[in-house]
Amino acid sequence: MSSRLQFRLDALASGSRARAATFKTLHNEVKTPLFMPVGTQATVKAQLTQSLEDAGSQILLANTYHLLLRPGAEVFRQLGDIHRFMSWERSVLTDSGGFQIFSLPHARSMSEEGAVFQSYLDGQTILLSPEVSIETQKAIGSDIMMVLDQCIPSTAPESVAKEAMEITHRWARRSLEARGESPQSMFGIVQGALFESLRKESASCLGEMPFDGFAIGGLAVGEGKEARESVCEFTASLLPADRPRYLMGVGTPLDILEAVHRGVDMFDCIIPTQVAQRGGAFTSRGFLQLRRGIYKFSNEALDPECPCPTCRRYNRAYLHHLTKTKETLGWQLLGQHNIYFYHSLMREIRASILEDRFLRLYAEKRVFLQEDDLDNPVVTPKVKRKKSPPQKLGEYEVHIAMEGFASIRHVSSGEIMHSRTAPMEEARALYVEQSFLGERLAARLFSGEVRPPLVVWDVGLGAAANAMAAIESYESEARKGEVRPMRIVSFENDLNSLELAFRNSDKFLYLRHSGPAWILKQGEWVSREFPGLSWRLVKGDFVKELKRVEERPEVIFYDMFSSKTCVDQWSHALFRDLFQACGSGASELFTYTCSTASRVAMLAAGFFVAKGRNAGEKQETTIAFTPEARLGEFTERYDCLGAEWLKRWRRSAAKMPSDFTLEQRLELESKIEGHLQFEEP
Repeated sequence: MSSRLQFRLDALASGSRARAATFKTLHNEVKTPLFMPVGTQATVKAQLTQSLEDAGSQILLANTYHLLLRPGAEVFRQLGDIHRFMSWERSVLTDSGGFQIFSLPHARSMSEEGAVFQSYLDGQTILLSPEVSIETQKAIGSDIMMVLDQCIPSTAPESVAKEAMEITHRWARRSLEARGESPQSMFGIVQGALFESLRKESASCLGEMPFDGFAIGGLAVGEGKEARESVCEFTASLLPADRPRYLMGVGTPLDILEAVHRGVDMFDCIIPTQVAQRGGAFTSRGFLQLRRGIYKFSNEALDPECPCPTCRRYNRAYLHHLTKTKETLGWQLLGQHNIYFYHSLMREIRASILEDRFLRLYAEKRVFLQEDDLDNPVVTPKVKRKKSPPQKLGEYEVHIAMEGFASIRHVSSGEIMHSRTAPMEEARALYVEQSFLGERLAARLFSGEVRPPLVVWDVGLGAAANAMAAIESYESEARKGEVRPMRIVSFENDLNSLELAFRNSDKFLYLRHSGPAWILKQGEWVSREFPGLSWRLVKGDFVKELKRVEERPEVIFYDMFSSKTCVDQWSHALFRDLFQACGSGASELFTYTCSTASRVAMLAAGFFVAKGRNAGEKQETTIAFTPEARLGEFTERYDCLGAEWLKRWRRSAAKMPSDFTLEQRLELESKIEGHLQFEEP
């Protein structure tokens, strides 16, 4: 199969799989091995394109997901392409957006069609399919396009890894079809997590497709260094010798050296600019952290052996000062140096391969690239070990997700609170943002009258993520200006989940706040900084307690365990009582479920029901609101269930609760059919 890149292998290193090659893109000739600075949103953070050219950057990486959202594909179509847009005359590689979907802070869901996600700009639901990804990349005008793949944690079980690999293969074929006759090159992405059999299958399947290069995906997402290097070497050995090999998202200078030794040609990572923002610099004297006080009076160049503009002009004392004062210039100068360092290392590696002395260089660099400042060694103080907090309390235990965040698991049912998204991220996206809590708080006046306090019922306190997200929102809005008072009423029958999370606050950082401590100790908290903010606990069975609470809720966060675990709390009777508790006022309920049974129970209780934003593996959640809220300022933004849903419900074999009598079923069916929501306009 011919390649659009005209790939040529220039040399192979003796005793190693390291190789040097040359290929041509639509904009320039590229020498490998090479490092590609990451310009996610058509900019490498804090760097000018001229600086990147001077440093020797051959290809920049941009991201389809971010550029699709802003500025949008149409901007590139009208202005020409990304090269004109960002004034960059060399090559651009665009990632498809698969990894960004995997690591989204807000909920997302995957299907055969593609990835459904919520825009972080305006909350709009967007489908990123292989066709949309490639059409966007064609509009961007990148030299190398990546297929859309399904990224998962590298430590995922084999069954999960196999499913993600197979859908990646199907998406790869669709991506090739979507490219059509475009002269842009395209890389396939080999997946398979840490399983050699899957990696072999993936490489074989993709190798039969006419890709111009191949990427090793699914690494640097959870595995250890040894496992990453082993899988990288095995996978690289399976890839065609006449195509570029690209290890995605890796890494440190040492990571790159190790991967070159294992046969990889191309790399990208945010590390050079990311560590620069934190005061870090890679130098010929080891890794320097410019925040250290030892550099306060240092008149030395950052790196005496580096010819970059930063090292030629500025001393360590000034860079230390910029770092300590968090001046953007410090980030820019250190980032400029780090990119120079990376490119210099790649040129040095290439030269050693061409001269067949790579193994000697590898041995020297492998030791050196692990070192901190050789002239001013870091001394780590001895720290007394603290007693580890408990990992289990009553019916609950701390659960560490594959994505790395902590949540709470209910042992007997196996249900995990926030299983696919970090607790606060899901709480913000699904409850706080979707309920427009910030807008409700800021809207102190309505029709010229002062609004009453905003009452939030937090049903299913759990580890308090939803309540803390609401408190976070209030504090943020209150710092901007005058807001309505807010009272949170949390319902919970077992505080062990909160107690356990509170004791492990190193894993649940959002609990490092005065509120949770007072709730656990006194059952009530009033903010000292913001007196209009209060929070109280109602302990006991929600089914019984909701009738005793006099404060009518304007917003309800309904986050109980599923109906499999808590049958009564998802019943028609419960939602009927909850509807009555809302009284004659406007109330809106937000919950993670999208089950037909729950929606039917809400409709039959008198609520209007709408589709909520996606969360985790669910493409929809649910919003319910009282008739009085129909003319509210937010409900007009909701996507209410309509005639199509009603038709599907009529055909459903499980459209009623299984424990209902025939008489109850007929009555409930009559309520749904006669609901005002489904009346013809």
